[in-house]
Amino acid sequence: MDIELFDYHLPEELIAQSPMEQRDQCRLMVINRETKTYEHKVFHDIVNYLHAGDVLVRNNTKVIPARLLGVKVETGGAVELLLLKQLQNDTWECLVGNAHSVKVGSHCSFGNGKLIAECVGVKDEGLRDMKFHYQGIFMEVLEELGQMPLPPYIKKQCANNDDYQTVYAKVPGSAAAPTAGFHFTKELFQELRAKGVEVEEITLNIGLGTFRPVKVRDTKDHPMHSEIIEMDEGTAERLNKAKQESRRIIAIGTTSVRTLETIYGQFGEFRAIREPTKLYIEPGYTYRAVDALITNFHLPKSTLLELVSAFAGRKFILSCYEEAVKERYRFFSFGDAMFIYGKYDYSHNLDD
Repeated sequence: MDIELFDYHLPEELIAQSPMEQRDQCRLMVINRETKTYEHKVFHDIVNYLHAGDVLVRNNTKVIPARLLGVKVETGGAVELLLLKQLQNDTWECLVGNAHSVKVGSHCSFGNGKLIAECVGVKDEGLRDMKFHYQGIFMEVLEELGQMPLPPYIKKQCANNDDYQTVYAKVPGSAAAPTAGFHFTKELFQELRAKGVEVEEITLNIGLGTFRPVKVRDTKDHPMHSEIIEMDEGTAERLNKAKQESRRIIAIGTTSVRTLETIYGQFGEFRAIREPTKLYIEPGYTYRAVDALITNFHLPKSTLLELVSAFAGRKFILSCYEEAVKERYRFFSFGDAMFIYGKYDYSHNLDD
C-alpha cells in the first residue's frame, strides 16, 4: 500500500512528554468498529467494557537501559549504540549512530573503559553486531552505564526508569516498552480479575521490527525485522479453551497482537513456542486470534498505525485520530489510549 494513506496532521504540543501521575487516569477513546462510533472516557472505565470470561493478553517484556553513549577507541569520536537483540552470549545486534565509521574491528568505549564494544559484523541500515567486553555481570554494567531508550520525540530522560516500564514487566530484553500497558495499575488488574477477567502473559522482546519507521513509499518494500516471541504451554491451553468457548481474546498492545496472530496464523491454534516473527499487518489482513485491542495513538505513516487500521478500517481509524486531535488527546508512548471492540467484516477492510 501507499504509506501516504496512513498520514495525519498532529500538532507537536500533543506529543506526550511524560507519563500520567496516575496511570489509569489517562483518557480512553472507546471505539466500536462494528457501528463505527466512539466514546470519550477515562482509562479506568475499561472495567465497564470487559466482562467475565474475557482474556486479557499482556506482553511481560522488560526494557533494558539499552542506549549507550561513548567514544570510538581508535579516533575518540562520539558514538551511540542502541542494543536491539542478543545474538549469543555477549554479542548483540545494535543500531549505531554514525554507523559508517564503525567497521569490523572497531572498538567503542563506555564509562571510561568499563564496557568495550567490538564490531564483529556489519549489516545494512546502521546495524552492527557488537561483542561486549567487561568485568562482572553484563546487566549490572548496563544498568550503571546505559540509559533508557526513550523514543526521539521524548525530549528528556525519565526521572525514574520505572516510568518507562509496565507494572508487570519481568523478562529483560526490550529496546522499547509495550506502551499500551502503561495505563494499567496492579490495583486495576486486581479489579478486573475480581470481575472474572482472565489475564495471560506472552513475551515479545521489542526491537527494530516494532519501532523502525517506514521510509519507503510502497509498504511492500519495507523490511520488517524479526523479533523473538514466546508463549508457554499453559497459556496456549487456556487461550485455546477461550477460543473454543467463543470468549473474547483482548490484546494489550500491538506486540501482543503480533505474537498472538503469528502463532494462531501459523498453526490454527495456540501453541507453546519460542521463535522469531516478521509478521507485518496492514489493511487486507484478516485477524484470527484477536477479538479486541487496547492500544495507544501511533505515529503517522507507521507499521503500528497500519496494524490498527487493519483491525478497524483505515478511514474510520483516521477519523478517530482526527477526533482525538480535535479533543486534545495526548499521543504516542506516554499518551492516551483507545479500546477497539465489536464485530468486523474483514472482506471490506481495503474499502474501509
